Amino acid sequence: MFIDEVDITVNGGDGGRGCVSFRREKFVPLGGPDGGDGGDGGSVYCRADNSVNTLYHMAGKHHWKADRGGHGEGKKCHGRNGRDVVIRVPPGTIIRDADHGTVLKDLIQPGEEVCVAQGGRGGRGNVHFTTPSSQAPRKADPGETGQVRRLHLELKLIADVGLIGQPNAGKSTLLRRVSAARPKVAAYPFTTLEPVLGIVELPGGRRFVLADIPGLIEGAHRGKGLGDAFLRHVERTRLLVHLVDIAPLYGDPAERFGALNKELALHSQVLAEKPQVVVANKMDLTGSRENLQRFSEEIDQEVMPISGATGEGIGALMEQLWREIHQEEATRTHHRRKAAGRLEK
Repeated sequence: MFIDEVDITVNGGDGGRGCVSFRREKFVPLGGPDGGDGGDGGSVYCRADNSVNTLYHMAGKHHWKADRGGHGEGKKCHGRNGRDVVIRVPPGTIIRDADHGTVLKDLIQPGEEVCVAQGGRGGRGNVHFTTPSSQAPRKADPGETGQVRRLHLELKLIADVGLIGQPNAGKSTLLRRVSAARPKVAAYPFTTLEPVLGIVELPGGRRFVLADIPGLIEGAHRGKGLGDAFLRHVERTRLLVHLVDIAPLYGDPAERFGALNKELALHSQVLAEKPQVVVANKMDLTGSRENLQRFSEEIDQEVMPISGATGEGIGALMEQLWREIHQEEATRTHHRRKAAGRLEK
């Protein structure tokens, strides 16, 4: 089951109490205080881990707590430190403080982690309270309370290219053709109910990640159909493939194209401005050639024709996407270097 948002409570372990103790040994008069310190409480961490790709494992567990520290003992024995708790999340998970709305960390790279609840420090034993006027102190610190936080975790899948289009545009069929991913394919809307990632392999050891996003319809930003719940997953992509059914049973391809772009803009201006490769699918159907010419003229953009069913044009499309990805990457690198140069000046 794909889950991309979850609310949890995290609790760092309490610190152990310091000990009040006095040295009691034969032939050692006036042994003095020897109470040890309490151990520190464990902390709670979130760590990006490639072995998980959804927040499903957290849906049934809403409270995560680290171990408390052990209490100090006599003979200056330090209490044990509490064990930390590590919550594994998929790369691309944004960790937010639910009460304040602040982003604690955007865990993009595998292995990145953030401490989300600090454990309490252990209390000092009475050995620390000796003074010239108080040689036998009978006090020690209690351990500090561990930090408690409510978190909102949001997953945004990390892919190079996002596949968008209205239901039955053929996104899942295309993804199955170009990768080992096996999304559900059927002749009715909304067969894809969750985002699916696939790795596209090209000659020469080249590869990129393609994400199939569930179909959008007009009114998605108001919750119609599947709503826009999955659009967050294309916010990280470098470019979008806008797949259009060039021979739909109902409606005009140009109108459907415009309606989906409107939904992108209503969701996020960043998405609306993201580079798009427009692709006309189902070129194997009757009337598709005439529709393609009319569609291209109406939207005044270059359109790449393909057929997910027969494979026509798919190789050329994948090569074009590879070029677009690296052109976009080079542009971003250039802008970063220019910005860094301005800062140095």
